[in-house]
Amino acid sequence: MKRKLQSITNRMWSWSAIVLILVLWQAVTSFGLVDPFLLPSPVSVGKAFIKEFPALAGHARITLTEAFTGLFLGVAVGFGMAVVMDHFDGLYKAFYPLIVLSQTVPTVAIAPLLVLWFGYEMTPKVILIVITTFFPITVGLLTGFKAADPDAVNLLKAMGAGRVQIFRYIKLPGAMGQFFASLRISASYAVVGAVISEWLGGFGGLGVYMTRVKKAFAFDRMFAVIFLISVISLLLMKGVELLSRKCMPWERE
Repeated sequence: MKRKLQSITNRMWSWSAIVLILVLWQAVTSFGLVDPFLLPSPVSVGKAFIKEFPALAGHARITLTEAFTGLFLGVAVGFGMAVVMDHFDGLYKAFYPLIVLSQTVPTVAIAPLLVLWFGYEMTPKVILIVITTFFPITVGLLTGFKAADPDAVNLLKAMGAGRVQIFRYIKLPGAMGQFFASLRISASYAVVGAVISEWLGGFGGLGVYMTRVKKAFAFDRMFAVIFLISVISLLLMKGVELLSRKCMPWERE
């Protein structure tokens, strides 16, 4: 009961802060402190969102298809790399620095090359999402694998367990917390990566829509897209949180 009350209190503070920001935003635009075409009011953004919702829904469907495809492949690649590097220490020493180095290259620098090599279809967008999402999964799982209880590992070895059994019963369950924490990050990266890749070329998607309304100086619709992207990212992160509770029931106790 006390935990639920604390959760409700925290949410009230969060919602209060959001409402305060919206009120101040509306006041700034209503009193003419900022030109409306530079900073549209929350009311204008809401009206634009409702008016453009059919178009936004169509573009969002394309972006989500790219995001989910890239996220699925990124998780698969990250999981596979983490397992292989955990089993083979030489591969870990050889490739872990390269994996870290790959994340120092800005995505906006990679995206034009991918578009040049693979065209304007879905392929370059999915590749960019895989590049941005596999890293948190790999690092999170490796951290979880390395943090396995050595006493439990030695106990299973004494009982005759092999590397597969140790991985299945000790390392993998122990790394689930880090995996889902990384998956929340990757889920948000997937949507952002899809939008960024669409900025640089494509036939549909929220990124394409944003470039069109930006050229038309329709900033109310621009803010409406930003709001939709934020909502989608939050929903994906919440979905991962619910999935983690289902997969790790012991965390609720």
